Amino acid sequence: MYVLSAAPGEPDAGPHTGAPFESRSHELADLFHAMAAIIATEPKSSDFGSHASFEALAKSEQLFTTYFGAFRIGFCILDAGFHYLAINRMMAEMNGISAAEHLGKTVREMLGDFAELVEPQFNRVLATGQPILNLEISFMLHNRPEPGHWIEHYIPIKDTDGNVKQIGVVAVEVTEQKRLEESLHSVSQKLRHEKKRLQAVSEVSRVLAAKLDVRKAFPKISAHLRRVLRQEYAALAVRDEKTGHLVRQSMDFPLGKSVPVAGEISMARDPRSKALRERTPLIFSATEMRGFPSGTTDYFLAEGLKSLCCVPLLRQKNPLGVLVLGSTRPDAFNTDDLELLNQIAAQLAVALENARIAREVKQLRSQLSLEKGYLKGEPLIQPNFEEIIGESPALKEVLERVGVVATSDATVLLLGETGTGKGLVARAIHRISKRKDRRFITLNCAAIPTGLLESELFGHEKGAFTGAVSQKIGRLELADKGTLFLDEIGEIPLELQPKLLRVLQDHEFERLGGTRTIHIDLRLIAATNRDLAKSVVEKEFRSDLFYRLNVFPIRLPSLRERSEDIPLLIRYFVRKFASAMNRKISSIPRQTMDALISWHWPGNIRELENFVERSVILTEGTALRAPLAEFHAETSTSPERSLQGTEREHIIRVLRETRGTISGPNGAAKRLGIKRTTLQSKMQRLGIARSDVQKRE
Repeated sequence: MYVLSAAPGEPDAGPHTGAPFESRSHELADLFHAMAAIIATEPKSSDFGSHASFEALAKSEQLFTTYFGAFRIGFCILDAGFHYLAINRMMAEMNGISAAEHLGKTVREMLGDFAELVEPQFNRVLATGQPILNLEISFMLHNRPEPGHWIEHYIPIKDTDGNVKQIGVVAVEVTEQKRLEESLHSVSQKLRHEKKRLQAVSEVSRVLAAKLDVRKAFPKISAHLRRVLRQEYAALAVRDEKTGHLVRQSMDFPLGKSVPVAGEISMARDPRSKALRERTPLIFSATEMRGFPSGTTDYFLAEGLKSLCCVPLLRQKNPLGVLVLGSTRPDAFNTDDLELLNQIAAQLAVALENARIAREVKQLRSQLSLEKGYLKGEPLIQPNFEEIIGESPALKEVLERVGVVATSDATVLLLGETGTGKGLVARAIHRISKRKDRRFITLNCAAIPTGLLESELFGHEKGAFTGAVSQKIGRLELADKGTLFLDEIGEIPLELQPKLLRVLQDHEFERLGGTRTIHIDLRLIAATNRDLAKSVVEKEFRSDLFYRLNVFPIRLPSLRERSEDIPLLIRYFVRKFASAMNRKISSIPRQTMDALISWHWPGNIRELENFVERSVILTEGTALRAPLAEFHAETSTSPERSLQGTEREHIIRVLRETRGTISGPNGAAKRLGIKRTTLQSKMQRLGIARSDVQKRE
């Protein structure tokens, strides 16, 4: 092993050689001529290394030592056949052979293959008569365990006729210096490489500190990594908290020939999933990638990737995802790279977690704001059935059925007349269910115009329709993991019923104007005072939706069917309103109680509550003063002449004019200036049936 080259461009032979050889080569030649002359005066004998000869050589070495500033160098004189005529101790030590053994022998005999390296240079000196200076040589001598390095100078020695008959060789060994240079170079390379790594970490921090979306910022992050690791492929896969699978979020592959198939990455059989599962960085070769099941690494292999590095993004609670790098070079990644990648992965994990927390905080704030509006004015939830007053067998049967169904997630359909307390029963079901710590969201389907009902129920995206200036989260999404109570379910328009059916069947939907499918987990409680089975027959309600709602029906009894509960309810409402109005009512006259118990209460508990509130307002003493004259007026006057009869006839006339249409811009409720629910309540109270509307005067 050897290397022959000109030394670096500066004229000096090295830092230890004193004055430049180029500028003082003639002095060096004179010195060699003087040394040759001394040797020439020695008697010719077979003992070429006589005392006088060595003494002369010592004198010459002294001259060289003085000339080169006390630096130990090797030198020798060769004849035209490259035999050693003289050699100093340092040169002999360099060659690993004693000085005496050199004399009279050729360079080839002493150094073997080394002659092939220097003989062409010697011939050049003999032919041109010009010195060769600063020649850098690296060679593995037989006496050394590793290559040595020298800077050599070849000086022509001419006779009196000017012919070159001998060559003077000066060799300065720079092996240690070379080792030091190589060591410094290696350290310098490592420092430069480490600087690049630190710069990459710093640049990634700067990109993430800009609060960009991690998916959008990932190509920039990949570009900074490519300057250090030279990967061709980079991707970020994030773990879906619901399914536990990885989902590709961003990819940077400028030279990619195809786009990978979108979808979830199974946690069972994939190099990325393996790294996430084992919570440690993993490096895979092409052979190892082929060892995975078909379909998992086909894309990487088809793109010519021969190295794959998967680094999990870890946080304290759960792993968040995987950083994946790929290269077309075998063994492109090593364990030294993992330190850098772990730092980058840690930064990405923090950024993803911060982004998730920010989204959750924003969502919670939005939901809290909406919930305040939705729940404003609603009664406080109390444990068990404290809001449901009564001891009648009919009510106990209802509460027993509530206790049975509450522990499940089955859909409940509450049936009964208006004012029977369907909302309170719905709350009771939620309170004793396993979802009691989650939200209870209500929506009265009859209280919202048909055009806005879809937006209220499913939500809408910004720009979904005129006036949609921002995104709106619907009641379904708000009720995720909790309970949704849909009151007056029978009033949902036919065009919205398929979408609600899909929610019940598949637990998914899209916002109005949106394309992203939203998955939800909620428990639905529906209520209606209509006969849904009859509505199905009359094509006013979808049969498939009815069967989905009618999983566990509970019919709430009217107040007429539980008259024994009326005294309890009266006492409850009297205490409630008296406390609110700062009244002191200590008794209820017997006549008043009997009248209230005997009344048929077409508006049920709601009507009773309103009547008691009106009574408390009218009461001036400690005994409840109820306006019982209202009952006598309704029972003593015929329907045709009473206010009730007049109201009934007016409603029937308007219904005939609208051909039985109740809601909508041309419906009877609009013409009468009342809400649809109010009109339906009046029709039920006044006993207005479809046959009444169809009759002709």
